[in-house]
Parts: sequence; structure tokens; C-alpha cells
Amino acid sequence: MRKLLLPISMLCYCVLYIRHKFYDWGLLNSKSYDIPNICVGNLNLGGTGKTPHIEYLINLLSEEFNIAVLSRGYGRKTKGYLLANVNHSHNDIGDEPLQYFKKFDKIKVAVDENRCEGVEKLLQEENPPQVILLDDAYQHRKIKAGLNILLTDYYNLYSTNNLVPTGNLRDIKRAAKRADIIVVTKSPNVITPYYRKDVEDSLKPLPHQKVFYSYIEYLDFKPFSKASFDIDIKEAKTALLLCGIANTYSLEDFLKRKYNTISKIQFNDHHDFTEKDIDMVIEKYNDMIGKNKVIITTEKDAMRLINSSFINKFDNIPIFTLPIKIKFHKDDDSSFNDEIFNYVKKN
Repeated sequence: MRKLLLPISMLCYCVLYIRHKFYDWGLLNSKSYDIPNICVGNLNLGGTGKTPHIEYLINLLSEEFNIAVLSRGYGRKTKGYLLANVNHSHNDIGDEPLQYFKKFDKIKVAVDENRCEGVEKLLQEENPPQVILLDDAYQHRKIKAGLNILLTDYYNLYSTNNLVPTGNLRDIKRAAKRADIIVVTKSPNVITPYYRKDVEDSLKPLPHQKVFYSYIEYLDFKPFSKASFDIDIKEAKTALLLCGIANTYSLEDFLKRKYNTISKIQFNDHHDFTEKDIDMVIEKYNDMIGKNKVIITTEKDAMRLINSSFINKFDNIPIFTLPIKIKFHKDDDSSFNDEIFNYVKKN
């Protein structure tokens, strides 16, 4: 079926190619800023790990610099510029910005579909940021980022994929040449020089591009529902994975090593949970065999669940979130950090 849609992919390629050329030739304007700004993005539709990599940069820089994260706020029901505050929900600013805001109290989090206006508004705030992290802005060429970090999934490299609808790329592969740093995400915890060579032979990085490899570290489960505070999750034998994220293979692999039985209910990325959805999840949970059973969800999904009008239906069901963090391989860790600090301090 996807092969039949090849003409549409070819048309998309032509449109995107011309758009990029117009920016490259200066026929369309890109605006740059004196303040250090780091773009984290990808060429795929999703699932490369932008959110935990933004969090990695926040942890790396926030002790020394005043940091702001600027996002489009995908899925929000508002428009224009908003600076996150305690009264905002995912409907106001989006689930990922809400996650940043709740996890990091020393930073500013803002949303604006127009990244240039967002940067300018942030710089007008009281105590303006010294560094701005541009979340998922790689395709937003109206702003010229000072440092571009391009993410690609180890098991789904952009170099082996195709444009939608034939493949899962939202931008042409040639756009990768604008990256200063390429991070191969979700790589194995142990990666050999042979595998590195295989990946880089596929990506064909340009001489100026640095390639690093990161992997996911799963942290301790955190109680989410009222019932989850009354049980020991270590005694659970059966788990129901509840998620609305683009890519779940690494999460499922982790849970399979923890539990005898795994079931999954997966919604679209950024899905807004309805009462019908929650009733369906409860029914699926009740149908699972065994007493020692739990529901596991992601931090991002929790941002949307916690503001649901029907969250109280989960009071008697043990639900836990599974936090994650990004780690770089030993050979890459200090080099990646040095690249980031050198850029920020230089600018």
C-alpha cells in the first residue's frame, strides 16, 4: 500500500526541497539571535526521544545558566505565546512542556507556534534566560538555531527511511546536513566499534558533524494513583502498559524483563484521554488474570491523565509512572557535554 503512495512522497519531496532551497538562497528569511539557542529535533514523525534529551540538556546547563525551554506545545488548545505557570494544564501548554515545568523548578517553559516571537517574548521576561532550548524546532527554519542537534533512532535511522506516506520521515534526508551534532538514540547499552561504523556508514555524516550515541536508563517506578501508594510494586507479576507515545519497543522490552505477563493499550501520540478510554482501560485491567497486577504509564501520558475530569475512576487501581533519563556511552559522555558547554560559553 505504501509503495502505491510513492507519487505522493515524490510530490512532498519536491515541495520540501524547494522550501529548503529558498531558505538556503535567502529568498525566505531565517532570523538568528545573539543569545545561545540549541535546537533539538529529528526528521522522523516522532519516537526518537526529544523530551528526555531536552531534559538531559536542562540538567547539564541549569546549574550554571538561566535556562528556558521553548516549544510549540503540540496538542494544546490555546494559541500564541504562553509562559507556563502552576495553573496551566496540558490543554494550555501541551504535555511535554507541562512535564518540563513540573520536573524543573529553576527554568522557564514557554510555548509559541512562532519560534521567533517566542524567543523575543522570552527575552522580554523579567530575568530573561541566558540559554534557550528549542524543542522540536528542526523544521522551523524561520529561526536559525545557534546549535542544531539532530536525533535519530538506532533501530530506525533516517538514512534508511522514506518520506511520508511511503515512510515515516517528515522532512527530506538532505535536511540532515544542517545538523551540528547527530545523536543516535535508543542504542544498546553496550555498543561496539563495529556497530558504530555500521551506523555511520549509513548516516554518512559530514566532516563538521559530530556523532554521539545515547541510551535510555529506566528509573524507579513512581506511584501515580491513590491505590499505588498502598502496594509494593516489586510484588507485581502482571503489568498493563498504558501509553500514548510514538514508539514503545524499548519500553516493552524493559517491562518484559520485569513481569511474567505484559499487556498493552496504545493510543496515538499526545492522545487526550476520554471517559470512554479510561473505562476501556479499567475493563482491560479487570480482565487480566492474577491479583498482583499493575498499570504502568509514561511521564508524558501522566501529564494528560492527571488533568482528566475522570481521573478519580483510577483511584482503586494501582498505576505507576516509569521515569527515564538519557545516558551517553562512556566514550561519548564527556565529549558531548564539552560540545554543549563550549558552544554556550563561546556565545
